[in-house]
Order: sequence, then structure tokens, then C-alpha cells
Amino acid sequence: MHIVVCVKQVPDTKIIKINPKTNTLDRRSAPAILNPYDAHAVQEAVRVRRKLGEGEISVLSMGPPQATAVIKKSIEIGADAGYLITDRAFAGADTLATSYALSKALEKISKENKIDMVICGKHAIDGDTGQVGPGMARRLDIPPVTNVIEVCEINENNKTVLVKRKLSNGYELLQVKMPCLLTVEKEVNQIEYSPLTNMINAARYEPNIWSVNDLDQVDRSQLGLKGSPTIVGKMFTPPKLEGGHMLDGTPDAQVAQLMDVLAERKELFNVK
Repeated sequence: MHIVVCVKQVPDTKIIKINPKTNTLDRRSAPAILNPYDAHAVQEAVRVRRKLGEGEISVLSMGPPQATAVIKKSIEIGADAGYLITDRAFAGADTLATSYALSKALEKISKENKIDMVICGKHAIDGDTGQVGPGMARRLDIPPVTNVIEVCEINENNKTVLVKRKLSNGYELLQVKMPCLLTVEKEVNQIEYSPLTNMINAARYEPNIWSVNDLDQVDRSQLGLKGSPTIVGKMFTPPKLEGGHMLDGTPDAQVAQLMDVLAERKELFNVK
């Protein structure tokens, strides 16, 4: 059983700021971290391997050279091998171009070691699109299942996996043929503490680094900015909420003040 987990290095959105002049994310204002949903994806691959009693876990990322840090973090969680595709040709990629580049890397990995399952986080916290996972599945012609909250059963003989996924109005059980691609929610598992041996292995590990020239049959027009039809017209921070009204005096006086405020704003409630 070979599982590949796609991971991304993202800025910590709890700290990041928006540049007031350019209205874009100031990525220098926050430390880079492993996308939290992707951490759960790696943990789920570890859980599946433990349940089966065997298996191999690889992680794949696209980004600048410093993105090797998230691969090392994945090794610390329990992955066996890591691949980083990094090249100026990938710069400026939207979700369409990113899914194309990653799918080409997955094809190369699969030639060396056949992939049974790809796991991704639900979405990256810096984009929140959730499009890259399904985009890769479409290009690889494998079934995608999104919003997975539990991998219930894997039948290696029939090459099927039974998963539970979250819907807006409930839950759904799906049996899917492998190879397949899953995108997981945070509630799929709890991130475990890494043993010391994993930490040592991660510190020593050197990921496999590929440029665009290392990938097979790549259409460069589909990479990076050239292959990205998405245009971000503007980014801005929401306006701050205005302060409310403080009510004074006795309860009766406060009720009278409240009625006056509601009368002034009756148009908000469609009252004539």
C-alpha cells in the first residue's frame, strides 16, 4: 500500500497582515508552517498504515526551496519519503496550474512506486479554495472524495476503500475504487506527539528535489503564471464594526432608549 500525501507550506494566518498599499498578503509578516489540514492528512496516512500493518507513505509539495521544512515536518509525523518540486517555472501558479504540476509529479512517483491512494487536506488556509485535490484527481483520472471525516475500511483484495464524508445536511458513506484521492477534514483524527526517533529522522532527512526538467512530458504553457487564468482583482480587509449604543438608567428607561434606536433603524427590519 503506497499512500502519497500532498502538503503545502503556508503563512500562519493567525499572524499574517495585509499590506495597506498593495492590498495583498504580506507573507513576510508571519512564519511559514505546514498547512494544518495537510498535517491531518499525513496523520491519517500514518493511521491507515498502522491499521493495515504495512505500507509506505510519501509526501509531495510544490514551492520554493525553503518548503523542504514542511516535508521534514511530515517525516516527523511519520512519512517515509518526501518530494519537492521547485522551479521558477511554477511561480505564480493558481489552483489550475498547481494541480497540473503536482499531477505530473505524482505520475513520476507512481512510475517508481505505484500509488494506491492520494490524501490532501480539505484546503490550504491561505487560499481556502479546496480545488487542487479534485483538480489532480481529474487530471489523473481517479475518483476524488472530498470532506472525508473517517476512513472506515480498506479492502486490499478488492482494492476499495470505505469512507465517511461530511455533507451540509448530514453524512455519507462511500465505497471507492483505488487508486483514489481523498481530501480530509481536521476531525478525521488527532495529531499525535511525534516520537524522538521520528524527530531525529526528520532532522537528518534530505527530500528529493525536482525541477520542471525532471518531470516527464510537461506542457510548460500550463505552468506558473502562463497557465493560470485566475486573476485576483483586489484584496482588502473588512471594515471594522461600528460601536453599539450603551443603554443607561432604569430598566424602563433602557427599554425606551432601545425602542428609539429600533425606530431610527426600522428600515433594517423592513418595517413600514
